[in-house]
Amino acid sequence: MITAGIDCGAKNTKTVILKDGKIIGKGIVLTGFDQAQAVKESFEMALKDAGISQADLAHVGGTGSGAKSITEADVKVNDIKAMAAAAHYFFPNARTVADVGAEESRAAKCDEQGGVVDFAINDKCAAGAGAFMEAMSRALETPLEQIGPLALTSNNAIPINAQCTIFAESEVVGLIHAQTEKKDISKAIHDAMAGRIVSMIRRIGVNPDIVMIGGVAYNPGFVTALQRELGVDKVYIPDKPEFASAAGAAVVAATEGR
Repeated sequence: MITAGIDCGAKNTKTVILKDGKIIGKGIVLTGFDQAQAVKESFEMALKDAGISQADLAHVGGTGSGAKSITEADVKVNDIKAMAAAAHYFFPNARTVADVGAEESRAAKCDEQGGVVDFAINDKCAAGAGAFMEAMSRALETPLEQIGPLALTSNNAIPINAQCTIFAESEVVGLIHAQTEKKDISKAIHDAMAGRIVSMIRRIGVNPDIVMIGGVAYNPGFVTALQRELGVDKVYIPDKPEFASAAGAAVVAATEGR
């Protein structure tokens, strides 16, 4: 069976094609203002990558904040179910999964089949999402891809107490004016964001084999901070973490679309 999963997110729209449980095609584009167009382009890109046509698909699963724009989907998959299915698909032993996206973050507790046992969502403030890190990189005048590695060079612990991106940015500016080293500020930023994510995870219970998905998983400073806050030696991350929810939607489409 061949299925597709489309995840229309706040920043990017991703599509994954699965054939008998294996990924054979992927597509990703910026979502922008026209979600339907982004879905179309991502979908076509993935079909081309897989070397198939839409007619070859048995079912299409749609998920993400822009799921209503995915007219191609015959199976609607809510975000939590998609991320849990993704965690189980990539790491069958996973029992906890965190999805840190551009605008919000989520955590879910899974059972042995990848079903959702409990979940928590942080969608009230960007201070627990990728947008927070982007704002902080601007405040530090450091490219986004560099602030993670920069944080790893610091051993100091400096608290950032603000729960809002705007106020946190003011704290960072204050640290800059106090001539605090950039590496220490960067570590403080990552520790603060990791603390918010871990607080959310603890509401549902920390279980073994913790998986992280979403684009922020590429940030080594954040992953290290998350591991430190959780008190674990390893956080499991798929090879292409930004495609995970799309893969989860494709998995659910294969089972629920029958």
